[in-house]
Amino acid sequence: MSEKQCSNLLFLLLLMTCIHITNLYAQDFPIRNFRLMTAAAGGGSDLLARMVAQGISGPLGQQIIVENRGTGILAGEAAVRTPADGYNLSVQGGAFWVGPLLRKVAYDPIKDFSPISLLVREVNVLAVHPELPIQSVKDLIAHARANPGKLNYSSPGVGSTTHLASEMLKSMVGLNIVHVPYQGNQKAITALMSGEVQMAIFDAGLILPQVKAGRLRALAVTSLEPSALAPGLPTVASSGLAGYESIGLTGILAVGDKIPKAIITRLNQEVVRYLNRPEVKEQLLKNGVEMVGSSPEQFADAMKSDMTKMSKLIKDIGLKVE
Repeated sequence: MSEKQCSNLLFLLLLMTCIHITNLYAQDFPIRNFRLMTAAAGGGSDLLARMVAQGISGPLGQQIIVENRGTGILAGEAAVRTPADGYNLSVQGGAFWVGPLLRKVAYDPIKDFSPISLLVREVNVLAVHPELPIQSVKDLIAHARANPGKLNYSSPGVGSTTHLASEMLKSMVGLNIVHVPYQGNQKAITALMSGEVQMAIFDAGLILPQVKAGRLRALAVTSLEPSALAPGLPTVASSGLAGYESIGLTGILAVGDKIPKAIITRLNQEVVRYLNRPEVKEQLLKNGVEMVGSSPEQFADAMKSDMTKMSKLIKDIGLKVE
């Protein structure tokens, strides 16, 4: 046997050994507890992470410990520093993959993580202060055009998903509406209810209770189709802005992009099985979100598509975050 043939045979044996070890690892998985990192305690991602942790720990036979790490970006940066072994997971929303388009972060949402499944989608609602003479999206557009620069809208901060949702609406129609950023959702919604600003886009779970109380007027949902979360509300897309869509997606990922497929498949199966339980769907709706559940590939495609769309918007409006 020649030296080259020996070298090729050795390489083949090493490759087969690696594959065998990987398969054995996947078959035994899991053998210890998981760590599940997410955003600050008390928020939507935290609640969702704890629901999923409790729901799949039994079938997996291991405890899932939820750790709160501030914002989605901070949770991503904390997660990427942990071993890429299938036991370190993260529940993340759009800020996790859109944030790196706006500022330097210590992770790459595509190269450093393996998507497991989408969990839920958050439908946003476009709302105005009730004293405004506006009953529809068309009224809002007409009013903004007649009063350039005189309408303000709030958001929980520059670069937030709802900030970008409002900028997308402005960009599509060519409106001059002034952005007023606040520190957090609650302050931004309070500003809208007090009349400090006149309009805003926030997720349905935050907006609709105020609409029911008469403190705000809802004009439309930002999904492409009408939402069960807001029965009777039209879509922004059906109100003269064809193709407009702004929804929040949240999913679960594993740290590392080379996790054995068998492990990702096992985690995906348990997550999707849990999400499809009728009582879980009902609880999620009560919390203001819609159950999704997906394949890892669908989650990856959704992230990449959202990043492409947001990257173009950020470039078009010249947005920069210091």
